[in-house]
Amino acid sequence: MFEIRNLNVRYDAIRVVHNVSMKIRQGELVALIGANGAGKTTVLKTISGLIRAEAGHIFFDGREITKLPSHAIVSCGIVHVPEGRQIFSKMTVGENLKLGAFLQKDKPRIEERLERTFCLFPVLKQRLRQTAGTLSGGEQQMLAIGRALLGNPKLLLLDEPSMGLSPLLTRQVFDVLGELKKEGITMLLVEQNAYDALEISDRTYILETGVITMEGKSSQLIEDPKVKAAYLGGD
Repeated sequence: MFEIRNLNVRYDAIRVVHNVSMKIRQGELVALIGANGAGKTTVLKTISGLIRAEAGHIFFDGREITKLPSHAIVSCGIVHVPEGRQIFSKMTVGENLKLGAFLQKDKPRIEERLERTFCLFPVLKQRLRQTAGTLSGGEQQMLAIGRALLGNPKLLLLDEPSMGLSPLLTRQVFDVLGELKKEGITMLLVEQNAYDALEISDRTYILETGVITMEGKSSQLIEDPKVKAAYLGGD
């Protein structure tokens, strides 16, 4: 369904992503983990067209999207939940959710997805007329994910959804990702919380200083001594 081939990205004179390649099959939840500054967010931004690749190719549903503008990539069905949530803080929760469905034309389906979002995040229904900037950090993350779901994603990109959240809220967010996985939504998850990412995902890529150093089934990587030592606090 999705493939990156030999992706290179640079900021000015510094190359931050080096020959990254990865594949995602339909219905998979794939994790991309690594330390701060490894290039994880850069990979997601390049997929979304927010940053231009220096070299390499990105394919989605059999079509190359490497040079498409961001709005065209969204139209293809790739929806990005960015790092830091990036909600519209002065707009209401309801207005934020409606913006997620901006490109959708089927009103009954929009209502259906809205109700599904409320089932996943009941607090959003309670806060519908509240200004989004007054929500707690956890509620804002729920809103960011809910807004993305209104876009009817074929591929959902999630950048650090647990950032700044308490362990309880982190668990709630990962429970929702588990529900979305059961529904067959394809996801690429960037996450510093390596244990939770490995636990929920089908496969994982490990990125170190812009280079993929390991990849494989998450159930195997979570038992790997090198991965334990580097990311899970093991010996």
